[in-house]
Amino acid sequence: MERVIFEWNTRVYFEDTDSGGVVYHANYLKFMERARTEWLRSLGLNQIKLKKEDKMMFIVRKVDIQYKIPARFNDELLIQTDCVKITDYSVLLKQNILRDKQTITEGKVEIVCINSELFKPIRIPKMAKQLMEII
Repeated sequence: MERVIFEWNTRVYFEDTDSGGVVYHANYLKFMERARTEWLRSLGLNQIKLKKEDKMMFIVRKVDIQYKIPARFNDELLIQTDCVKITDYSVLLKQNILRDKQTITEGKVEIVCINSELFKPIRIPKMAKQLMEII
C-alpha cells in the first residue's frame, strides 16, 4: 500500500513576516507544528483527550530544517507531513513547505511520546501507533 502524505494549507499573514517582508525563520516551525496537529486530528487522535485521559502527549525531540526560498506576506503555503518511521517511543516526520508546488522549506521532526505528568518517555499507545502506520 502506498503511503499517503498529509497536506494542510495556510496563508502567510503580515504578523508572520520580519522587517525584510519575509517569513521570520521561527514561524516556519509554527506552520509545521500546526500541520502536525492537523495530521493527528485527521487520524482521530484528540491531543486534549490523550493528555487528560491517557496521561500522554507527543513532544518535539529534534528538528532539522533547511530554508531554501523565503515565503512572503500573503503567500499560500502547503505543508506536507509524511510519517517516515515509527518506533515504540518516537515518530519521525518529514515536513515540507511548498509554494506553487515548489519546495521552499524542508524539515525532519522527531516527536516522542511522554507521560504528561512525569515528562518521561513512554511507549506510543498501540491504537495510536496503528493509526500512524496506516498513513
